[in-house]
Amino acid sequence: MPATALEEFCGSTFWNLSLLQRADPDLPVCFEQTVLVWAPLGFLWLCAPLHLAVLCTKATPNKHLSKLYLCKQIVVGLLFLTAIASLAVTLGEDYNPTRDPATTVRNPGIFYANPVLFALSWILLLLCQEGLRRRKGAVDSATLFLFWLILVLCDVFPFQTLLREALSLDETVDEMGKKKSLDLPRFCLFYISFGLELIALVLSAFGDVPREAEELVKKNPEVGAPFLSRITFNWFNSMVLNGFKRPLVQEDMWELSEAESTLQISQKFQQIMQTELKAARTRIQTKLRKRGMKKTSTVQGEVLPNGRQNGLGKGVSQDVLVMEEKGDETDKTKEKEKKKKEDKAEYPEAWLISTLATTFKRVLWESAFLKLLTDLLSFVSPQLLKLLISFTTDKSIYTWTGYVYAVLLFLVTIFQSLFLQQYFQRCFVLGMKVRTALTAAVYKKALVVSNDARKESTVGETVNLMSADAQRFNDVANFIHLLWSCPMQIVLAIAFLWIELGPAVLAGLAVMVLMVPINGVLATKSRTLQVKNMKYKDKRMKIMNEMLNGIKILKLYAWEPSFQNQVMGIREQELGVMRKFAYLSSVSTFVFSCAPALVSLATFAVFVSVDSENVLDAGKAFTSISLFNILRFPLAFLPMLIASMVQVLLKNTHTHTQIQTYIVSLDIKPGRLVAVVGVVGSGKSSLISAMLGEMHSTKGFVNVQGSVAFVPQQAWIQNATLRDNILFGSPVQETRFQATLEACALMPDLELLPGGVHTEIGEKGINLSGGQKQRVSLARAVYSKADVYLLDDPLSAVDSHVGKHLFDEVVGRRGLLKDKTRILVTHGVSFLPYVDEIVVLKNGCVSEVGSYQNLKDSKGAFSEFLNTYQETDGVPPPVSLGLKTLIKLLSINQSCRINQSCSALLIFICRFFFSLSLYLSPSTQVKFSVYLQYLRSMGWCYTSMVFLVYFIQNVAFIGQNLWLSDWTNDAVEYYNMTYPNWKRDTRIGVFGALGMAQGLFVFLGTLLLANGSINASRILHSQLLKNILRVPMVFFDTTPSGRVVNRFAKDIFTVDEAIPQSFRSWIMCFLGVLGTLFAICLATPIFTAIIIPLAVIYYFVQRFYVATSRQLRRLDSVSRSPIYSHFGETMSGLSVIRAYGHQDRFLKHNEKVIDENLKSVYPWVVSNRWLAIRLEFLGNLVVFFSAMLAVISRDTLDSGLVGLSISYALNVTQTLNWLVRMTSELETNIVAVERISEYTKLENEADWVSGQRPSEKWPEAGRLRFENYKVRYRPELDLVLHGITCNIESTEKIGIVGRTGAGKSSLTNCLFRIIEAAEGRILIDGIDIASLGLHDLRSRLTIIPQDPVLFSGTLRMNLDPFETFSDEEIWGVLELSHLKDYVGGLQEGLNHEVSEGGENLSVGQRQLLCLARALLRKSRILILDEATAAVDLETDDLIQTTIRQEFAHCTVLTIAHRLHSILDSNRVMVLDAGKIVEFDSPSTLFNQQGHFYSMAKDAGITTVDSTVLDSTSF
Repeated sequence: MPATALEEFCGSTFWNLSLLQRADPDLPVCFEQTVLVWAPLGFLWLCAPLHLAVLCTKATPNKHLSKLYLCKQIVVGLLFLTAIASLAVTLGEDYNPTRDPATTVRNPGIFYANPVLFALSWILLLLCQEGLRRRKGAVDSATLFLFWLILVLCDVFPFQTLLREALSLDETVDEMGKKKSLDLPRFCLFYISFGLELIALVLSAFGDVPREAEELVKKNPEVGAPFLSRITFNWFNSMVLNGFKRPLVQEDMWELSEAESTLQISQKFQQIMQTELKAARTRIQTKLRKRGMKKTSTVQGEVLPNGRQNGLGKGVSQDVLVMEEKGDETDKTKEKEKKKKEDKAEYPEAWLISTLATTFKRVLWESAFLKLLTDLLSFVSPQLLKLLISFTTDKSIYTWTGYVYAVLLFLVTIFQSLFLQQYFQRCFVLGMKVRTALTAAVYKKALVVSNDARKESTVGETVNLMSADAQRFNDVANFIHLLWSCPMQIVLAIAFLWIELGPAVLAGLAVMVLMVPINGVLATKSRTLQVKNMKYKDKRMKIMNEMLNGIKILKLYAWEPSFQNQVMGIREQELGVMRKFAYLSSVSTFVFSCAPALVSLATFAVFVSVDSENVLDAGKAFTSISLFNILRFPLAFLPMLIASMVQVLLKNTHTHTQIQTYIVSLDIKPGRLVAVVGVVGSGKSSLISAMLGEMHSTKGFVNVQGSVAFVPQQAWIQNATLRDNILFGSPVQETRFQATLEACALMPDLELLPGGVHTEIGEKGINLSGGQKQRVSLARAVYSKADVYLLDDPLSAVDSHVGKHLFDEVVGRRGLLKDKTRILVTHGVSFLPYVDEIVVLKNGCVSEVGSYQNLKDSKGAFSEFLNTYQETDGVPPPVSLGLKTLIKLLSINQSCRINQSCSALLIFICRFFFSLSLYLSPSTQVKFSVYLQYLRSMGWCYTSMVFLVYFIQNVAFIGQNLWLSDWTNDAVEYYNMTYPNWKRDTRIGVFGALGMAQGLFVFLGTLLLANGSINASRILHSQLLKNILRVPMVFFDTTPSGRVVNRFAKDIFTVDEAIPQSFRSWIMCFLGVLGTLFAICLATPIFTAIIIPLAVIYYFVQRFYVATSRQLRRLDSVSRSPIYSHFGETMSGLSVIRAYGHQDRFLKHNEKVIDENLKSVYPWVVSNRWLAIRLEFLGNLVVFFSAMLAVISRDTLDSGLVGLSISYALNVTQTLNWLVRMTSELETNIVAVERISEYTKLENEADWVSGQRPSEKWPEAGRLRFENYKVRYRPELDLVLHGITCNIESTEKIGIVGRTGAGKSSLTNCLFRIIEAAEGRILIDGIDIASLGLHDLRSRLTIIPQDPVLFSGTLRMNLDPFETFSDEEIWGVLELSHLKDYVGGLQEGLNHEVSEGGENLSVGQRQLLCLARALLRKSRILILDEATAAVDLETDDLIQTTIRQEFAHCTVLTIAHRLHSILDSNRVMVLDAGKIVEFDSPSTLFNQQGHFYSMAKDAGITTVDSTVLDSTSF
């Protein structure tokens, strides 16, 4: 509508510029009546369809009418009445019968149009509010709130116009010369409607929570948060308040909204992933077709004749894997290389990024839009700053203009803050969702990954994929928009700078561009060092892990110094790399801190030098500096972001697998009991794996009909209650459960466990013995009521009598599983006559199948095997034991049982309190002494120098800016005069020198800090390591190894990298904030009055945030551990989970643990936004006040100082935000020092070397004497050994036997002083062992332990870690331990690498290596702790023969489960409840018919002269 038409419509002038060009400006009435009325109403009509759409849908739930809703409708109803009244007034004036007919002047059209428009809008608004009430899940409307806000703001102008008119009525006259009268009806109606609009605005700021959603809002306040609360994060206040008052716990966390739950995210991701993968596969097929390549793939399971799918495909990933026959080595490597290339080409790539982009596209678009707005607004501030400076220099500008600029600057910063925080919120939530989607996807994949692909990567590497790599995606998702935002900011900044300074800007730009390659080179170098550092870290952690897992072996062999030196050696290399990395960082910090000074120097120098007409004034200088500040961030960040993106894109690996093939044909009828036997390595476990579909089939098929239950060789126990371990997701049936417990001989164990069936079992079944674990594993299978039972040697880990009971009650012909199909892998010869069929395996093939008698008569491999190991024909039948007998056998007398349950209870209580202390300790505020401890570790000299250097740098920074502001005053001083060259050169020189000084001081400070922090890292790590190796064994028994590993991994990492970084940032931010406040106060001293209230508010916001944030971080790490431990647990029990078909249940549990973690991650993300919005608001107030004060005192200020103070203020927002973030981060990180120091103060065991040293040859005779020896595990516990007194002569062979818990192992622990005496003493060759140093004692005794523990490293290192023996000696003992041929056949010989835990050697070979260790030590006393319990008969025989020959001159103590291994001892010691009950030669004890006799009888020994095998050997 053209202006003239509008003027006719209004009856007055539409626009008059002269109204604004005066000291008291005003807007024309016509403009107020048209534009300011139609703009907000237009906004309402545009947004209305969104709300009206709900009214058009048929099914709308009938919601409760709330008071708030009724109030809103009443207010709008009243507004409708005011509109009608306004129309009535106009009609009355124009068509009133009493009106003078002579007057033809009627009211202008606007007086009719506006009331009608308002009336219609209010009706529309009533409908919108009804639509909002009916909309599901809506509590308020952002558009309606914005409408009321815009309307009220627009009405402010007519508000003051009408008020002015009313106040100046006496002075104004109309065209006729009469005094103007007040238009009272319209005046009143306007102010009534304005009041109602204000009420409506206030009401629209509240959320209208429906009754049915009230419970949900309690669980998640965000759901009920109105628009204003959502953009300021006010709904989070209650969490912050809670965190400030008391430590937060997981129960305080709010429920997740549906969109944030793992299930929703995962489902959406999986759906899109399938589509994207399909498309990627199609692309690759097309590519391959073009190349003419043939795709090779494996048989993933043939279809059976009856149409059933081969069982091998079940639950196993259908990834393409290449299978190979075992062939010639050289051919194989060539083949492998070729296939790797082919595989690489066949693998679909680049689907992950597109899947993530599609899944989260909405959030990506929203955040992109918000980022665009933020970036554009950031360029408005420098322009407003320029206008403000020109306002202070040009005194002719009206004062109100200055106030408008100040308010505009405030509004721009407010909007920038709001948009920025919403952008960050969306980005961080996006990152969180990406991590969730990937974690869930990795877990889902892990459940179906094939066995061979699994062997390619360790559990640790897969967990790493889940944690570190998913986290990397998370980080990139947070900053993904910077890829387009950084270039855009750079282009805009250059454009604005060109406007200011013309071509001179190119000089500054050239400096910036030169910085980029320098940064690039430094970044590349840093990355190389980081990779190197990670290698050392991994190496160190690998050794630490093994040391902690095998700590008992280290103590028994006195090997701690060797391993300590290994770790310290790696640590020194790691610190060396760290030092190099820190120096590189110092250089890049120097470059980064010099950049702004150099850039501004180059630009200003060129600008003033090019043309003598160019004078640097305040407007140009400070606007340019603000623009350079904007430019600094994208230029620094872009190279880093690109590097991160490259890292993420590289996270695409491919697996190539080599497989050994076996040929097996076997048919097993339903309901039969089949035993599978064979020597070690003959393929028994592989056969079971094949039946479960865990092996790849190159030919043929496996068909298992019915459900399967599986008992693995190494029992897999979950970190759950005993009951949950047995039920394994099945519903509870109490009678069946009790029957299972009884059959699996678990009843006596329940009496010993503190919580009975509800006892919490630790990680990997840490608080159960090997036998108990195996029985729980068997109970799980029995309870599951499956059709087919695959039992992989479950009887080897239990005592002979328990083994018989289990065979009888569970597996055998009268057992619980008598009608089921049972396949039993066993070493127990005595069970074989009682099975239906025996399968004999040899070298991976079935050599014989038949019944016991048939195979024996056939004189084949089985018969030979039996004849070798059985000198008597008859095999005694397994004794059927009643439950009472069993309880008698399994339990010990009362005192011992109490003793055991006490120690179990104590361990349980210790764990509970330890966990509790770990859970709660960091929540309280960190003590100042912890900071001091860290600074002390750095060295006071370094600490004070760092503070001083950074302070001087800050002084240089302020000095440079003050010099600049003084320089800009030259423009006023030399106005219309020639600018002298000497002055120009001085200005440039000093400015440049101060800039360089800053860079140098930052460089120096960073160097000093780097050296100090590496000092601290070295000291803290060596203290921790030294102490942990000297802690008594009882500490490791009651502390999960994961917790100790965490100290060496995460806490040391924090001390190495996080603390120095946050410490440096904190110092720089702190000094930066002080500098800013100093500069503003210098310009406008009155600002000091404003600082105090702002500082108080800032302090409280900071304290509230830090308290809550730290606890949310703690809850995040506490709730994140179960994700990884559940994943690790799943990976180790994968075959069991798949056998039982419980993948879905585990998937659901994984979703649950991720959700628990998200409950603390999401509030943490929000807490950062909550803080940022408040601090930015404070910063914006600083900007506003500094601008306002500059306007107020424009007459006393020069433009340079105004520019200085406001450009500083614009920067303070970011610095304040960083200061709180860094304070919080420093507090969070310094907890690591506290946790490390807690472990450095743990009580140590006795000294390794004492004042009394034994002679070199001690013990020469090997005599042992126990004198009334009593021992307890802890001062507060009962005795374990009750006054042992005995003499053992030189070279005597003693067998030690006794029921479980009789004190056999405690006796060996006492010899090595793993537990110290409570009373009495042990003499070895007349020397009291308590007077010796632990290493002097332990290094002179030798033990072959029950579990053969090996460490990763060479075979040589495993035998001789101190390198004291020659190669000849080592080959000699390898020959004696029957390993010479094996080791000789290895490519590297003695330098053959042993994998973690000795995984690449069989159990038998590991045990033989332990024998070799013992032979090497040549000590006079040897202890065998059930050393042959886990090996087959062949290995057992080799070990026994070697011991008889090589240790004939030694005193040998043998603890045995298998009585046959100690029948040739000189004497046998029978222990019961910690006392010696019998001690004599085997034949004497057998004839006495006491304890020993009953044990021998149970083991099937009829006479001590016979060497009949006991029931658990094969």
